[in-house]
Amino acid sequence: MTDVAGLPDRQLTFDELGTPLRDVTFVVVDLETTGGSNRGDAITEIGAVKVRGGQVIGEFGTLVNPGRGIPPMIMSLTGITDAMVTEAPRIDSVLPAFLEFAAGCVLVAHNAPFDVGFLRSAAEALERPWPRPTVLCTVRLARRILSRDEAPNVKLGTLARLFRSDTTPSHRALADARATVNVLHGLLERVGGVGVQSLEELLDYLPEVTSAQRRKRELAADLPHAPGVYLFRGPREEVLYVGTAVDLRRRVRQYFTASESRARVREMVAIAERVDVVECAHSLEAEVRELRLLAAHRPRYNRRSTTPHRAWWIVLTDEAFPRLSVVRKPRDEAMGPFRSKRAAEEAVESLHDGSEVRRCVERIPARDPKGRPCTLAEIGRCAAPCAGRQSVAEYAPAVIDVADLFAGTRTTVLDRLGDQLAELSERQRFEDAARRRDRLATLVRALDRGQRLAALAAVGELVAARPDGAGGWHLAVIRHGRLASAGTARRGVPPMPVVEMLRASAETVLCEPGPLRGATADEITVIRRWLTTGGTRLVDSDVLWAEPAGGAGSWQRWVAKADAGRAGYAAAD
Repeated sequence: MTDVAGLPDRQLTFDELGTPLRDVTFVVVDLETTGGSNRGDAITEIGAVKVRGGQVIGEFGTLVNPGRGIPPMIMSLTGITDAMVTEAPRIDSVLPAFLEFAAGCVLVAHNAPFDVGFLRSAAEALERPWPRPTVLCTVRLARRILSRDEAPNVKLGTLARLFRSDTTPSHRALADARATVNVLHGLLERVGGVGVQSLEELLDYLPEVTSAQRRKRELAADLPHAPGVYLFRGPREEVLYVGTAVDLRRRVRQYFTASESRARVREMVAIAERVDVVECAHSLEAEVRELRLLAAHRPRYNRRSTTPHRAWWIVLTDEAFPRLSVVRKPRDEAMGPFRSKRAAEEAVESLHDGSEVRRCVERIPARDPKGRPCTLAEIGRCAAPCAGRQSVAEYAPAVIDVADLFAGTRTTVLDRLGDQLAELSERQRFEDAARRRDRLATLVRALDRGQRLAALAAVGELVAARPDGAGGWHLAVIRHGRLASAGTARRGVPPMPVVEMLRASAETVLCEPGPLRGATADEITVIRRWLTTGGTRLVDSDVLWAEPAGGAGSWQRWVAKADAGRAGYAAAD
């Protein structure tokens, strides 16, 4: 039973009271951007202020090069010009620094869906895991607390004047973040008067939390404060939702507060009867187990892919005059994986443009072919092996070019496509050039990703260690791109005996045909990111882990220029 303010009318235990607001570290953030879409626009400035107990304990502020032009209207509003951001760092270096600054803190923003949406989209674009912080929106809090007489609207400028902020909002990130700090403190003083003393009570105080949602907080009561995976189960023991957490108890409790605003998830919480957890040694094990549980249970409330083995590949057919084919089962020399058949077919189109591999699908015998030349042969775009005009030996170089591209040893096909693109530009066929540019960029990304994942999958066993931040090590044994064992050597514990124990108890991995040796692209992607970030060190490897220097990765600078050109074209348009 609750009173009209939405707060319990009984004495709460210390555990239920949660974290006192005076002990909560808030990071108040504000962004300036090139526009309002977190999918089509980019961040130009980040400003953040870290506060605890009413005191400022740190600030973070930087301009960000958005990699595109800033619209005149935005320049007029913010005062941030193209010249100001030209020498500024890109988001790929700024975002990790900001996430480190905000780690473990409650994220606060005025109109939080806007700012947090841009930050989350940037993390997704960089293939970085989003840390899922607790988020507090001062707009929503103000609407809950203030009457129309006090504040006719909840604009930052209006609230800054109401709470006599010593910083005036100016559409610059750090100044607006400082003003939002004053607004936050003013709002917290107001809710303190109605008995809100902890972070959990503050989140419960917001209007979207139903009484049924609050009652289910008991599902998290016995969960451990440990990293791992959690599974919400329904009335028939079915798995409704799977997620990961650095702190299982804290994360699951958030589902029963206003910080959980997703309608689908709130619906799931209403159905859930139990929460099961799998404790993990560290974040990598948790992410991998989440992927495997998603594939095993296919919970209906998860939006993330629950069919990781469903992928499409491009192969050269096994015949005298091989052609490109899109298949579901890969061979060792295949290119991919692609999430959809359409994406694979578009890549095939680009490969046809850059090579002389035939487009027809008929099977041509090696000796005495008697087919009729097609239209492509008549216009000089096919040498017509079907009609005996090209021998197997004469056709072979085209096949070798494509095979070498897939293997990452040569980029002859990409070079041809680049030359064609330059020719279209010289002839001022700019729309055709733009379409070709985008298709070529997509092809390069697919090749580069596949080659990097295949390189890791080719390693029979790799042992890695990452600092745990407390003087110890997070350890992982990886076999053919799959996590075979995970553990931790805490501070003061010699790590090598733990490594040997993990090796001895690691899962046996049986390889399957294909570049990924039977592993899923999602799992290898998660493992590779863990290996290449966070100060991870390679302890041992049975073979050299090396990515092809002559592969599509050598075209990444071209892809970056193509992306910048596309963004500039869109802004001008």
